[in-house]
Amino acid sequence: MPCRPLVWLVFLVVTHAQALSLDELSNRDATGGLKEALTQGAAKAVGLLGRTDGFLGNPKVKIPLPDSLRQVEGIMRGLGAGRYADELITTMNRAAEAAVPEAKTLLVNSIKQMSVQDAKGILSGGDDAATQYFKRTTSEPLSGKFKPIVKKAIDRVKLAEKYEQFAGRAAKFGLVKQEDAHLENYVTAKALDGLYLMIAEEEKAIRKDPVGAAGSLAKKVFGLLK
Repeated sequence: MPCRPLVWLVFLVVTHAQALSLDELSNRDATGGLKEALTQGAAKAVGLLGRTDGFLGNPKVKIPLPDSLRQVEGIMRGLGAGRYADELITTMNRAAEAAVPEAKTLLVNSIKQMSVQDAKGILSGGDDAATQYFKRTTSEPLSGKFKPIVKKAIDRVKLAEKYEQFAGRAAKFGLVKQEDAHLENYVTAKALDGLYLMIAEEEKAIRKDPVGAAGSLAKKVFGLLK
């Protein structure tokens, strides 16, 4: 049986070795592991949303009429004209589904440009730290990418014109926000909200279950953090 001083020495050596490995991880592997995990999470979020019923079939991200127009929607349904509201809602969600695949390239580029400092901040941050990073770095360019695709999709539907006519009048009386008076602006904003929500869910899942993360380095990084 080893004497007490020897046991204490072994304990110090093991503890020191663990500290070194964590230090090495933060300097050498953190960025690479995080990028692996975020690339996986972003791709999955885009894949889930950028398909038929990606928005329409998911209550968490389904795009409704603006809150200020819900009363009108209720009146339409009460008069037996609910199909018009349904058609408009379907069109908005289909437009978002068509736009989201454009996000993948911008998200991946944002990941590639991530600095070591960014990575450390994300790893030491909250459950949605990476999602907030994406919002800061991709919101503006994604909005520019989404809007023309959304507009092209909704231009095919005459109900979009009726929506804008009504919402435009409502905006003058303060019943709807001016930015919501144009359908492509509203749908683009909601599409981005839905995308970041799904990215946040993927991020939270990776943090909770590192084994499911893509790549051995990602598993190592999030496993040690957990």
